[in-house]
Amino acid sequence: MKESFSQAEICEKYGSLLDPPGADQRLGIALSTLGLLPLNALRHQAENGTCGWYIWGGELLDAPDFFAPLHFNHLAEYAPALIPFMGLSPGWRVLLAPGQTDVWYDPALLSV
Repeated sequence: MKESFSQAEICEKYGSLLDPPGADQRLGIALSTLGLLPLNALRHQAENGTCGWYIWGGELLDAPDFFAPLHFNHLAEYAPALIPFMGLSPGWRVLLAPGQTDVWYDPALLSV
């Protein structure tokens, strides 16, 4: 049976403060890549109505239009596996692949 964790449980497990995005905040998402593996997410500081999360599948590209804005309350339609991790505070990264879940703190994300 697949384990399901709440955002609070994930934050406690990894030692992050619980900082979930507001439903009206936006994140950056590369919709056309979500079928690729691994599924990646990283969180910068929130600014200008964004929650700081960027989500993509496969390799990160440096194209100016790679990410599109999406309201957080629509994320479950596109990447439900990431919902439990969205409470992690800025500076955290997530990588999901079959049989693999990597979550780590990357302080460099706070200075971008």
